[in-house]
Amino acid sequence: MAVGAPSLSAARMGLRFLSTNKDLPGGYTDAVSFRQALSMGLAPDAGLFMPERIPVFTTSQLEGLRQAPYATVAAAVLDLFLGDELGPSVISSICQDAYNFPVPLEPCTPDAPLTGQASRAQPGAGNSTFILRLDQGPTASFKDFAARFMARAMERLCERDLTVLVATSGDTGSAVGAAFAGMKGARVYILYPAHGVSDVQRQQLDRCGDNVTALAIDGTFDDCQALAKQAFALSHDDTLSPLARIGLTSANSINIGRVLPQVAYHVYAWLQTGAPVMLIPSGNFGNALGAEIARRMGLPFQRIIVAVNSNDAFPAYLQSGIYRKVSPSKECISNAMNVGHPSNLARFIHLYGGIMDKEGLIHQMPDLAGMRRDLWSVSISDEETIAAMRRAWQGTMPGLPKGTLLEPHGAVGIAALEQYRELYGPCNAVVLETAHPAKFPEAMEKALGHAPRPPEALERMMRRPARVRRMANDIESLIAELTRP
Repeated sequence: MAVGAPSLSAARMGLRFLSTNKDLPGGYTDAVSFRQALSMGLAPDAGLFMPERIPVFTTSQLEGLRQAPYATVAAAVLDLFLGDELGPSVISSICQDAYNFPVPLEPCTPDAPLTGQASRAQPGAGNSTFILRLDQGPTASFKDFAARFMARAMERLCERDLTVLVATSGDTGSAVGAAFAGMKGARVYILYPAHGVSDVQRQQLDRCGDNVTALAIDGTFDDCQALAKQAFALSHDDTLSPLARIGLTSANSINIGRVLPQVAYHVYAWLQTGAPVMLIPSGNFGNALGAEIARRMGLPFQRIIVAVNSNDAFPAYLQSGIYRKVSPSKECISNAMNVGHPSNLARFIHLYGGIMDKEGLIHQMPDLAGMRRDLWSVSISDEETIAAMRRAWQGTMPGLPKGTLLEPHGAVGIAALEQYRELYGPCNAVVLETAHPAKFPEAMEKALGHAPRPPEALERMMRRPARVRRMANDIESLIAELTRP
């Protein structure tokens, strides 16, 4: 690997990354480079890497990006984190290559301004809704944004062959598989719940490419995530484990290389709309974390709305101050959000001054008042999700024109926005639509009586030969799969 990798001895080290568990007894206290964090995935103490500080945009930098295309905005965001290590020209090249597809931002009300006009209005004025459609990439999911940057960064930075392991509740696996497909020196394994994804998602996961193997288990996404974390812990802690010799790394959002690219589309959406409210359908919380980091970079978000399905650990925590993960996680039609204990919640807790370990135990309380001020979270049931899909299509959902097509995850977001406005009044808001409706034909048929045709990229992927194995739900079976010759 390491195609065109910059020499770290020749480059400034730049921003460093620290474990969220560094202040616990036995915590990993080393400050590592992005290259190290990228290849390690998880810190040796099972903490998640975070930048030692969040860089901040100047007003002139934001003004200069107002009319810029998406790839340019993404490069500007990532340069603030990685420019000293990767170099601005490499970052720009990666972004131009990775983001070669449209990023539509739909104003859903006739007077909803685009191209930055709204940012000059009084914050909170108006009641416009914008839908940011992140479903135009090669696997028709927002996960393409992070996976494509991450794969290209690994190709340039990692100095040895890698075994990439990713647990998925639907869209992450196929996005990672497509991003790494055919990459020399990378073997990719995708863990997914055999009965927890849609049929279209399953076909995508099974058909990524020759160096990508899907592993289907009888269990939930939380089981997949737990197995992946066990594997990473063994690769760090047990030098005798065969996993210590295969260059194991993560492509889940536990890897900081997955999180940082997700900051960019929140910045892009604000530049285009000036909307002070960002609404993110959330499962493992990497997407919502991107919005929180963007806010800390200087974006004037008044509220970040974290919309979840019936896996309601986070809204319950904000309300009570007591965290209880949902175990087992609940199966909902918004299946990519079927996460009972979001891994990236530990990063949220860290940003607000607390410490949460991988099991969800809070060792140091965060600034809960600050979290309640900046974040709002609500749980949306399947019944409310289907109703939102129907009302959006029929034109009876306030703020949306007739014929608005929502898949289950975006519908969770729209239903949450309706509840938020009922409580707090009018606001301009951007809602993230995270996947193409054609990926969920069963849910679309149930809600609307029809399902849209898959985009061409999705149809091409579905014609590839399958490469999948069924696997027992235990760490011994995973070790055996990862170390096959």
